[in-house]
Amino acid sequence: MLTLVTLVPLSLPLLAATAPAAFAGGGTRRWFGGRGESLRAEAQAAKDAAAAAFYELDTAQRDLRISIETITAVDSTPAARRAVSDFEAIGHRIDEVSHQYISAVDAHDLDRDDLDSAVAARARTELTRAKDELARTKGELERFQQGLGPLLDKAETQLARLAPAVERARQTLLAASNALDAVRAAGLKADDLAARLAALGPELTKLNQGAGRHGVPETLQRADRVQRDAEAVRAEAERLPERAAEIDRRLVSLRTRAEALTTRSGQVEPVLSELRRRFTLACWQDLQRVPDQAAESVRQAETKLKEAQRAREEQRWPDATALLSTVRALLNSTDEAVSAAGDRLRRLNAVAKDPQQEIDRTRFAIRDAQRLAMTGRQTPEPRHARPLDDSVARLDRAVAALEGRHPDYWHFLTETEAVRSTVARVVAQIREERGHGA
Repeated sequence: MLTLVTLVPLSLPLLAATAPAAFAGGGTRRWFGGRGESLRAEAQAAKDAAAAAFYELDTAQRDLRISIETITAVDSTPAARRAVSDFEAIGHRIDEVSHQYISAVDAHDLDRDDLDSAVAARARTELTRAKDELARTKGELERFQQGLGPLLDKAETQLARLAPAVERARQTLLAASNALDAVRAAGLKADDLAARLAALGPELTKLNQGAGRHGVPETLQRADRVQRDAEAVRAEAERLPERAAEIDRRLVSLRTRAEALTTRSGQVEPVLSELRRRFTLACWQDLQRVPDQAAESVRQAETKLKEAQRAREEQRWPDATALLSTVRALLNSTDEAVSAAGDRLRRLNAVAKDPQQEIDRTRFAIRDAQRLAMTGRQTPEPRHARPLDDSVARLDRAVAALEGRHPDYWHFLTETEAVRSTVARVVAQIREERGHGA
């Protein structure tokens, strides 16, 4: 107890001596009361809030820059260019508020020992203002970013298509190359297909160089074009064996047909002789040149067949196909001409034996059309009745012409055909008008 009592008084003067030095200087913070510490804390809080706002704005700007770069990589439309211009304008605004914030931070050292209340209050005010401007600018940035939605969606969609499109193009090129190799291994030439495939080589090089060099839209278009062209080469290469076989079949078929037409052409002259003997000149004069024309057409067809055979042997597939089409057209026209002579004789024989069947057939068509024109009406429409009345008169004239000593049966047949054709047009017109009316 004696020692404790003796030691306590000795500590009081030491406290009194050291207290002023602890709060007034000498490397220690000056005490300026509870209000001063509160202002310092508020200023520091304002500084922290401004720093957070600055970080958020900087992050938002970085994110938005990525969006703008995405758009510009894909889109060169006026809307995209306007977005870039607007982003630059917002960037200038961000630079201004960022400078304001940095200036406010640099102007006030909130850790100074001699920071007084007025300085702390001013720091708080300026930092709070800087924080508000940063937050306001961030709001502008967010509104601008929302407006970019359609442009960004479009750009991201195209970017998402890019890698798959390029890969599809590469795979299709590979498939075309493999198909071409298979065709050649089978002994078929495909020089035109090989040339078309080789022409795609530079396009593949550009695809491999990437969209960074050639642009996303151009690369997408190139990938689609390469895939389409390579797919065409692949499909044609795979069809080539079948195409060769089809050409072989057509060569045999058309050669056989030409031989048959040569035989049939020789039968035209006897038919013409009978027509000349039994009927008037008008019934057969348009057929006079059929034998010569048929023979010439068959000769042309045989010449083209030989050319097609050479093209096939040389594996000039497009030439062979075109020549065979020419042969077919020549034989078709020859077939029609040769058939016309026999058909003419058959029809003239039938009408000479019994013209009444042709007359009744035509009158029935006229009466049927007249009944249709009167259906639901007291009187027919003039535009329907007039051609039907004219058809009756025309048929009557054709029938009367048969009463001569040497009737022109071919004229009679062409007249009845013309009458039925006119009647059919009137019937079609009536039905169409009534269909629209319904």
